[in-house]
Amino acid sequence: MEERLMAGPWKDARGIIVTTTPTIEGRPIQDYLGIVTGEVIVGANIFRDLFANIRDIVGGRSGSYERILSEARQQAIEELQAECASRGGNAVVGVDLDYEVIGDTGSMLMVSASGTAVKV
Repeated sequence: MEERLMAGPWKDARGIIVTTTPTIEGRPIQDYLGIVTGEVIVGANIFRDLFANIRDIVGGRSGSYERILSEARQQAIEELQAECASRGGNAVVGVDLDYEVIGDTGSMLMVSASGTAVKV
């Protein structure tokens, strides 16, 4: 029988699984512990903005913004996992990631992650 390689759910160092799916295959949910969230708000740097605007004019990707977005997403997921752990859970299912530009001048980015903490 051929073994199929499948992408597994993402875990942190504590072993807390994070997945966008409502269940984890082969791991029945024993207890639902409530909704958990993680939010990160980052401000835009004037020099990064200047160089991003130049890239917009001449074309190309904005590596500095992509890096900031990736770091903010990672931090939001880590907050989600920490809240799950504080409730005694070992997984977060149904995770949703949202991105919003906020502030009077749109100079701040908010990344939020939410899901349901469970014990599997």
